[in-house]
Amino acid sequence: MNKKSLLLKILVRMVLSVVVFGLMLFWPAGTFSYTAGWIYLGVVYSFMLVMTSYFFKHDPALLERRMQMKEKEAEQKLLIKLASLIYLCGFFLPGFDYRYGWSEVPMELIIAANAVVMVGLIIVFWVFKANSYAARTIEVFDGQELVSTGPYAIVRHPMYTGVQLMLLATPIALGSYWMLIPFALSPLFFYFRIKNEEKVLCEQLDGYLQYREEVRYRMFPYIW
Repeated sequence: MNKKSLLLKILVRMVLSVVVFGLMLFWPAGTFSYTAGWIYLGVVYSFMLVMTSYFFKHDPALLERRMQMKEKEAEQKLLIKLASLIYLCGFFLPGFDYRYGWSEVPMELIIAANAVVMVGLIIVFWVFKANSYAARTIEVFDGQELVSTGPYAIVRHPMYTGVQLMLLATPIALGSYWMLIPFALSPLFFYFRIKNEEKVLCEQLDGYLQYREEVRYRMFPYIW
């Protein structure tokens, strides 16, 4: 894919993402005065814009691999469907929560949670810099080599660490305690995804078995 086609594809996906995500937040809220929604969108998409611009210039191949979203593993296809359903329902909750006043989350807590979301995004950026093959799907690409430096020297799946931090902080960042209920299931999704991913990596990526022995923890040091 040439850079012009890649840029067009990225722009289309980003615009659609903003529109769809915005509707999921503001339509249930019944107003555009949902401050926590604007703060969250600003944090996430401003960082995504900066990150995408950086890798478009320095590593477009990474972005092209990130465009591939079709899983090959049957187990992963089922997990993605279930997780997508949970997150889809979950992202409608904070708008209704705001409209009907179910939760009263202090603005200081909302800002703190957005800071955790930003930390998660920074970890993801660090992962992408360290590993150009950090794709959305579970597969080993031609020419892919084991990465054991940077965040991969700390845990074996640092991208999931960043994403998990974002997901667990998102309900509070959006001012909804009720959103914590569906999002509390996200660790289960990562547990089963990593279990299957490690099976694939052990079979297909040279050196991964030894790396797994050297780096003990999967997502969080001294926890798991």
